[in-house]
Amino acid sequence: MEVIVTVLAALLMLVALGGLIFPVLPGSPIAIITMIAWAWRIGSTASWATGVIAAALALVGWSASLVLTGRTMRRERIPNTPIIIATASAIVGLFLIPFFGIFIGFALGLFGAEYYRRRDPVAAFRSSLEALKAMGIGMLVELGCIIMAIAIFGVGVLIHFLTSA
Repeated sequence: MEVIVTVLAALLMLVALGGLIFPVLPGSPIAIITMIAWAWRIGSTASWATGVIAAALALVGWSASLVLTGRTMRRERIPNTPIIIATASAIVGLFLIPFFGIFIGFALGLFGAEYYRRRDPVAAFRSSLEALKAMGIGMLVELGCIIMAIAIFGVGVLIHFLTSA
């Protein structure tokens, strides 16, 4: 049973990783819940240490992403409405252009909303570019933390199964 639970946890961690690359699923929350649930179900010292450390890394990445992005949005004075419009455009883009449409749709939607709000193409382009850079950096930090969490999970799985055998 431990092997099945571990394989399911590994698959969910890959889903979490995919959720960061394609922001359709909440990657970090999936990783946090998966690691705590795996540690609880397995119940060994190694699994708890692994689960807590991996979940903490995912939480740090998620928080850093939100803080970095939010700080830039406030600095550039970008309200929530353009982000909501950009998100809706990303969903439309996903259906129009498979794979890359989500990113193209988000960028175009953000620029369009900022242009409508500012009425200046240069200012709209600059604020959109800053917002996209901030979101990209936030995603990279979050991605790095999830990758480290997956690596720690792998080491923890090895330790658990080697010490319980």
